[in-house]
Amino acid sequence: MSTVETARNSQYFIDLEDQHGAHNYHPLPVVLDRGEGVFVWDVEGKKYYDFLSAYSAVNQGHSHPKIVSALVDQAQKLALTSRAFYNSKLGEYERKITTLFGFDKVLPMNSGAEAVETSVKLARKWSYEVKGISENAAKIIVCENNFHGRTTTIVSFSNDPDANQNYGPFTPGFIKIPYNDAKALEEALAKEPQNIAAFLVEPIQGEAGVYVPDEGFLKKASELCKQYNVLFIADEVQTGIARTGRLIACHHENVQPDILILGKALSGGMYPVSAVLANNHIMNVIKPGQHGSTFGGNPIACAVAMAALDVVEEEKLSEKSESLGQLFRSEIEKLMTKTNLITKVRGKGLLNAILINDTPESSTAWNLCLKLKENGLLAKPTHGNIIRLAPPLVISEEQLLDCVKIIEKTILEYK
Repeated sequence: MSTVETARNSQYFIDLEDQHGAHNYHPLPVVLDRGEGVFVWDVEGKKYYDFLSAYSAVNQGHSHPKIVSALVDQAQKLALTSRAFYNSKLGEYERKITTLFGFDKVLPMNSGAEAVETSVKLARKWSYEVKGISENAAKIIVCENNFHGRTTTIVSFSNDPDANQNYGPFTPGFIKIPYNDAKALEEALAKEPQNIAAFLVEPIQGEAGVYVPDEGFLKKASELCKQYNVLFIADEVQTGIARTGRLIACHHENVQPDILILGKALSGGMYPVSAVLANNHIMNVIKPGQHGSTFGGNPIACAVAMAALDVVEEEKLSEKSESLGQLFRSEIEKLMTKTNLITKVRGKGLLNAILINDTPESSTAWNLCLKLKENGLLAKPTHGNIIRLAPPLVISEEQLLDCVKIIEKTILEYK
């Protein structure tokens, strides 16, 4: 091995990012070079289980051959036309995604944050042109501790200081209520029903620490929205595409949102693809020139998304996530009888978190993730004392139980 090659170890790449990149992330000190299925390898060649799945973007596993093939084939044929012209992939993709999720129309975008912004604009436009709210009076109800992205408008309704400190002035028009509180939602709706356009909610708050609402909350929220002629918007960027054991998490309560936001695993993590879905009476308020994206609906994105959705259906990833999620939580509950370091495990499907018995300000969860890394499993803390655990949905039962052993070893040996 040459001197140059020897120098290019993990620290070389960490230092390179530190010197030339903005310091807007605090990654675990591991430099990944390759991925396949549920595994990733660092630049030194060490193999790890991936238990973050790029924040649930890689539900179909790393470099799934069907999705890779779709990307490569389409890239060699036609990558981008903009929406100034039709392309031969967009209509097929639109038909597939609307049929699968049960909507009339889709508005294709790229990132999750763009899709959330699109849903906000769509809901406001509908409220003025269909519901009849007075100009600039529309309000959208959101939940505390939400995470919908990092645009200026979105951080305007965040209560996380890291997200919004020193980014003002903020966008008005949002009402914050506690999450998982149907009574608070009803009170907010009743207070000024004539001005409420929508209720925007994550079916499970992922970034907040995989906070699962009480059974019936989503159903009640949906019913209240119908009662007050308010749009129910589900942000399923992280919870959608089979992650929680259903195609979308709202389906656990048989709720069909008025507007559905998807992203992340819509492409299997292969390419930025997001989508906003709604029926005609909502989506038709958008006319030519009123909203768009140069890359939204590009041929590569469409080909990749269709392949990614095929994988979910063909490999029965929703069903797999449901059964393996139950197994995982039951195994962690057994571990909890052997230690007081974990106080709770919660989640749905293969979106789970363990609560560490320490304060959110402590470094215990971070240090545990460093130990998990040493033992061959990659995970990341959120909100200080919570570790999110979300492997690719293609994981086998044998692999999952192997990961449980790694987690158990790490927890029981932690000093």
